[in-house]
Amino acid sequence: MDRDTMIALAREAGLYPHVEWGGMFYVTSGFLENFAVLVAAHEREACAKVCEDEGERIDASWMSCAAAIRSRT
Repeated sequence: MDRDTMIALAREAGLYPHVEWGGMFYVTSGFLENFAVLVAAHEREACAKVCEDEGERIDASWMSCAAAIRSRT
């Protein structure tokens, strides 16, 4: 995962600098939980895509591999 993706996920999870604090960030446990869920979902999708991309050339089991990864929570 690249830096831009991590920043986008952090913003999606609710992380923004507070102007009144000089641009410092206030991180709550709720933000951390949201961020962890988003990162895990992003990584699951990346793994499932590897199954799809690589598996097509090997055999049909790639579909079940990708589906199994995507179903994890």
